[in-house]
Amino acid sequence: MVGMIVIYLLAMNVFGFCQMGIDKRRAVRHEYRISERALFLGSILGGSLGSWLGMYVFRHKTRHWYFVVGMPLILLVHVGIILLCLLI
Repeated sequence: MVGMIVIYLLAMNVFGFCQMGIDKRRAVRHEYRISERALFLGSILGGSLGSWLGMYVFRHKTRHWYFVVGMPLILLVHVGIILLCLLI
């Protein structure tokens, strides 16, 4: 069970990271973009660390306060849930 959760979280973080990279590339090329809602959804569903890292690796969405504040907050919530689960 724990292994499946770890695999899920790894996959979601890779997904979140890739979402940021793809959206940045599309922004530069003036192509159809990934919605901000979809970027946050990927983060909320477990990809918060990957999304946050992707923001800074690709220098994407770093001027939007709700991303700069929101992504780390989602990550903190995820870490809190993991720590809570480990204590129970």
